[in-house]
Amino acid sequence: MKLLVTGASGFLGQYVVAEALRRKHQVRVAIRPASDEKRLHWHAHPAVELVRLDLQQQNHLNDALQDVNAVLHLAAAKQGDFNTQYAGTVLTTKNLLKAMVDAQVLRLVAISSFSVFDYLTVASGEILNEDSAIEQQPQQRDIYAQTKLLQEKMVRNFEEQDDGQVTILRPGMIYGRDHLWNACLGAKVSDRLWIRIGANAQIPLTYVENCAEAIVATVESDQAIGKTMNIVDNDLPTQRVYADKLTKLMPRSPYTIPINWTVMRLLARSTWMCNNLLSSGKIKLPGVLIPARLHARFKPLRYSNIRAQQVLNWQPKYSLDAALERSCSHLELLDVQY
Repeated sequence: MKLLVTGASGFLGQYVVAEALRRKHQVRVAIRPASDEKRLHWHAHPAVELVRLDLQQQNHLNDALQDVNAVLHLAAAKQGDFNTQYAGTVLTTKNLLKAMVDAQVLRLVAISSFSVFDYLTVASGEILNEDSAIEQQPQQRDIYAQTKLLQEKMVRNFEEQDDGQVTILRPGMIYGRDHLWNACLGAKVSDRLWIRIGANAQIPLTYVENCAEAIVATVESDQAIGKTMNIVDNDLPTQRVYADKLTKLMPRSPYTIPINWTVMRLLARSTWMCNNLLSSGKIKLPGVLIPARLHARFKPLRYSNIRAQQVLNWQPKYSLDAALERSCSHLELLDVQY
């Protein structure tokens, strides 16, 4: 199968390309015009074709789709103001989908996010799965959640209006080498200081190699067409367990100040209500003091990957301990046999 992979030079994208090559696919890799392809371990692989594309522009997208069987769409913006993230996530998706319709390439695996769920309506301790409610008040969430919601809507329109053969995957918190401390643990004050919010909430982790394997398995599965699937690993740790493991493995873990979840939840709710009552919500609050954002990161929930297991016949290859060992070792994870 010949695949077009967008966002291929990103953290997850590099592993997705490596996994696709291991499974003997031909891969057309879309990278930004200014990207240094030599830092990509598989850049000289004979099954890789590099194309330089600015997905915010329509130019050359049709050419990039020639002879392609399916698209793995990972490209998205995670930082910047609304205009920056809108352009990097929503506009790029709009341009890609238009080009796919023109080229009659209809198979799409779109990578979404757990950020699209409505965490305020899910009760603590419940299982968050593919049928859980989607956020209906995106203005209360961060920009990343807002743009991912818009992106999902566009992909669904492509499916309904243009006969797109779509699978939406929602990975949880992706971790791996150089991406171990994450937003589910707390708020980063500096490289050496974090505020730890909660201790007993399960973290919806997916190790980057496990996630990449699920993504490539999806494009190979006709049964996955029309499905939305959450991608998380099996042995999900609590915040305390995960932080303790990182502290033992990493020589310079940041210092953390713990705050109880219940205390933080009440503080955020009180601050939010006071802001609305006294200033009509005009004071710009930190994200951890906005209930919708706080709950999205730290609410104690449970998570399921049953649908992905059943549809894809997929089992996460690496356990938490094995994944952490690989992430903290000198093993090269991205070498691909030529």
